[in-house]
Amino acid sequence: MRRWISLAVFLAISLGGGLLIGARNTPDDWYRGLAKPWFNPPDWVFAPAWTILYVLIAVAGWLVWRAGNRRALTAWGVQMALNFLWSPLFFTAHATLPALVVILGLLVAILVFLTRTAIAERGAFWCFLPYAVWVSYAALLNGAIWRLNG
Repeated sequence: MRRWISLAVFLAISLGGGLLIGARNTPDDWYRGLAKPWFNPPDWVFAPAWTILYVLIAVAGWLVWRAGNRRALTAWGVQMALNFLWSPLFFTAHATLPALVVILGLLVAILVFLTRTAIAERGAFWCFLPYAVWVSYAALLNGAIWRLNG
């Protein structure tokens, strides 16, 4: 039973935080008026992509917690904090350059997590791989928006 309660805690942190922060920091007229690169996805892509990613992030955190991998769990916590910081910076503060710095830090934290789970916690590693790809793309998109509008 404890195992499932701990999974529910990780899901609550990841999905709950993502939903709360996402609901309070949404694209507005400022965002819609920005020049965007040709590879900008349609708005409807973000909600399903992030929902899936937040579930995978939670499962990965839960797996490293269960394995007692403190180094990976630390990287998990750092990436979660940076993840939650990005949306308010970008969508609410309209601070594209600081948001770019944060998302690059987020990518580093994700890569650290991947390094710390590559051998011992393969399940956590594979849960984080799509996240690394998505955040790499998001960082490129953030950088392009900053460049086109700066």
